[in-house]
Amino acid sequence: MQNRWKPNVTVAAVIEHGGRFLLVEEDTADGIRYNTPAGHLDPGEDPIQACRRETLEETAHDFTPTALVGIYLNRFTSSRSGADVTYLRFAFRGELGQLHTDRPLDTGILRAVWMSLDEVRACHALHRSPMVLHCIEDYLAGQQYPLALIHADPSIYHQPQPSLAA
Repeated sequence: MQNRWKPNVTVAAVIEHGGRFLLVEEDTADGIRYNTPAGHLDPGEDPIQACRRETLEETAHDFTPTALVGIYLNRFTSSRSGADVTYLRFAFRGELGQLHTDRPLDTGILRAVWMSLDEVRACHALHRSPMVLHCIEDYLAGQQYPLALIHADPSIYHQPQPSLAA
């Protein structure tokens, strides 16, 4: 059997307050880029849990997803490795919680920054993904779906036990 194609599953938080959106400024292999708080789905978590975790790690804010904004696919060629990469992104809207001022941000995250829609649009060439603006515009259009659309079988929360082979 050939290798199966598997997209990278990511989550993103679209967070708006007073007409401004919370983005992160990242130091990437392609230079400084802007993204909504986002990251990869880790083993043992569902997309909602991943979005909470990634938002905390990248912004030092608690975040509670309240609705799914959309599910997005994008593909690009990595400038570093030349690999063809596809991302499947679950974008959420929700409630921003407490800021943990003593918490360090994830490696590569320079800062969390609030931007107006005009500022987000003006820096589109520096977005980490073309999905950044797309997700924000879908949010502004009122697009939202119940979190109940996402089902996670309890089996995902159990990590495999190491083998005891001698």
